[in-house]
Amino acid sequence: MSSQEVAVHTPATDSQIDAMMLAARALIGIAAQSVAEVEDQVTLPQLRVLVLVDSRGTLNLNGLAQAMGIHPSNATRACDRLVALGLLERQESPTDRRNLVLALTDRGRGLVEGVISHRRTAIAEVLSGIPERRRRGLESAMSAFAGEAGEESSENAWKLGWPN
Repeated sequence: MSSQEVAVHTPATDSQIDAMMLAARALIGIAAQSVAEVEDQVTLPQLRVLVLVDSRGTLNLNGLAQAMGIHPSNATRACDRLVALGLLERQESPTDRRNLVLALTDRGRGLVEGVISHRRTAIAEVLSGIPERRRRGLESAMSAFAGEAGEESSENAWKLGWPN
């Protein structure tokens, strides 16, 4: 925020809210399409596991269960399926050989990257239809909106299975 800008909170107008609702619907549609691209390979909860492991690095089963807010037995079953699909692997922990950690296989990383790529491509196509001057304003407005909503980073994007 510049020294000229003062944070003044005023109520949003109906037209501003309606515009954001339309944009949100478009973005949700893009996200849903990117997930649909892999629904023949993994379920949404399985994709959440893959995105979480990808974004957090290696995790053990208890850490995964805690991060997802699920019982460890549910995390174990989800991981067993992903290991069987060749998307996830269990490895010896580099810091404690008694502990196993989860890591993406190349195939699992490719699946997550494919979802991200699909999403980025779809967003780029929409943005390319907007004049450059308006895109700059949109970038600023969307960054401000994301920051105000607490989404300054993509750290928690995995919760919805939405890689950044």
